[in-house]
Amino acid sequence: MMDWTDRHCRFFLRLLSQHALLYTEMVTTGALLRGDHARFLRHDQSEHPLALQLGGSVPEELAACARMAEDAGYDEVNLNVGCPSDRVQNNMIGACLMGHPALVGDCVKAMLDAVAIPITVKHRIGIDGRDSYAELCDFVGQVRDAGCRSFTVHARIAILAGLSPKENREIPPLRYEVAAQLKRDFPDLEIILNGGIKTLEECQNHLQTFDGVMLGREAYHNPYLLAEVDQALFAHDRPMIGRAEALTQLRPYIERHLAEGGAMHHITRHVLGLAQGFHGARRFRQLLSVDIHKTTDPLALFDQAIDLLQGR
Repeated sequence: MMDWTDRHCRFFLRLLSQHALLYTEMVTTGALLRGDHARFLRHDQSEHPLALQLGGSVPEELAACARMAEDAGYDEVNLNVGCPSDRVQNNMIGACLMGHPALVGDCVKAMLDAVAIPITVKHRIGIDGRDSYAELCDFVGQVRDAGCRSFTVHARIAILAGLSPKENREIPPLRYEVAAQLKRDFPDLEIILNGGIKTLEECQNHLQTFDGVMLGREAYHNPYLLAEVDQALFAHDRPMIGRAEALTQLRPYIERHLAEGGAMHHITRHVLGLAQGFHGARRFRQLLSVDIHKTTDPLALFDQAIDLLQGR
């Protein structure tokens, strides 16, 4: 979710669900230690509960970044061992680390020794050349022995040689049964399912087997799905927020961003998925993706977009 779940996106998603755990985009250790760490760690207090997702493979660097996350107020640090991008592979980040379970264990232990907040791991069910169930259990077992108690399992293998990141999200088949077997074989661990989940009905079905579910791109492309989450999955009686009301509550945040010198499209690019399947949806998307770059009064245009969502 790099370049997607930034702080503006997360502020908007939190308006839809008060209880879902939100994750940052993956941030590399290099970006935090040698870049503008304040920009990457910045977040609004309303975003909690909030996890920082880290990419890296040097235990000492990951420990230093975990301390930065804890100091910044994050509730969890999640080590990404699932990203198949060749850009991160070249730096020993992401899914390629599944071929080095002892190193992942060392990374987890270093972070756990450095902070008091939870350290979790997100991974695939395998990679090319290491895709047997026995090898998956070896990976999880070694990382568990290092102290990790929570694993988010993307139920596909990652094919690191020959497939693009997009193809790795679509071509390797989903194998939920492998993740379910992992939960049976490691009943003491928290196993959260990820991959291809698109509806709350699917979430409810998977929660009969797993300890949690993670929504990725579906939550971004169809964000209003999250408006039902608190009632459906957390047994909370807060009334569902309407689409127009969500944007109305977002408006003061946009005003502050504009006052700081930001551009409205930094935020509104994340709300386009609110408009799907009704008269006026196309106009809504045009206002906030095309017209937004032409107007001299962005807030007035934003108000027009809110009007299109009234009653939706």
